[in-house]
This record gives sequence, structure tokens and C-alpha cells, in this order.
Amino acid sequence: MRRIARIIGLGVVMVLLQWLLLGRLRMWGAFPDLTLLFVAWVALREGRLGGCVSGFLVGFALDMLYGSWGVQMFAKALVGFVVGFFGATEREALFNVPRRAFLTAFVTALLQNGILLLLVALQTGSRMLTLATVLWLGCSVYTGVLGLFLSLFGIRIRIGS
Repeated sequence: MRRIARIIGLGVVMVLLQWLLLGRLRMWGAFPDLTLLFVAWVALREGRLGGCVSGFLVGFALDMLYGSWGVQMFAKALVGFVVGFFGATEREALFNVPRRAFLTAFVTALLQNGILLLLVALQTGSRMLTLATVLWLGCSVYTGVLGLFLSLFGIRIRIGS
């Protein structure tokens, strides 16, 4: 029960950080997605069900904050379910190689941003190339770099303590 309460509390903090800070750190229109990294982390630790539930709840909170009802919720729940197939057996496997952290974050972001791109294009009828380059590739690279920095920071904390 304490583990679930900690995960929920961490999820609330991640949503608030995404909404208040990281959503405003735009670079050429792209922004990192910390909540996606959180959903992937939960999915790797808890499996498909944990990833899907965390993706649903985090996506629901983001949809409430941004007013995009159902889009984030569907994309993050689906990504949490898919990433949950690749569960990590040890905590060390999640943080030991920064290159792996970048590639995992980048591929996960490509999957989620591809789903978001399809949903937004279907909803608005848009066929803009900038939507694909900024939303799909730009945000994915930015999220991958954020995953790299979080991995390096996690290694630094573990070595220091």
C-alpha cells in the first residue's frame, strides 16, 4: 500500500512539474514530456496493468489541465500498456546505461507522439509538415534528452550516497 501511495504521490508531482515548468520550456515549439517518462518508468517496474493505469490517470490529469479531453489519456494509457511488455527485473536495469535511457525515452516518445499526431490530424483535418516535425520528432528528441539527463542525475545520486 505504501508503494502505491508513493507512486501516486510521485505521479502528482510529475504532472505538476510538467504543467508548471516543462510545458513552458519550448524550443522551436517542442517541449519535453516528463509525465511520459514517469509512465514508462511505472510500466517497466509494475508491468502492463500498472503502466496502463498510470498512463490513464496521468493522461486524465493532463487532459483536465490542458482541455484536450481523452487525447493524452488514450495515448499515455496505450504507451503504458505497450512499454509494460518490457518489464525490468532489476532497478539497476533502468538507470545503468545513459545511452539506453536516451534510446528508451526517444522510442517511447516517438510512439506516444505518433499517436498524438494521428489523433490531432484526424481531429483537425490538418496535414501540416511542421506538425509532424515539431510534435513528432522535436518533442521526441527533447524527451530523449530529458531521459538522458535524468539517467545521469540518477547515477550521480546513487554514487554520491
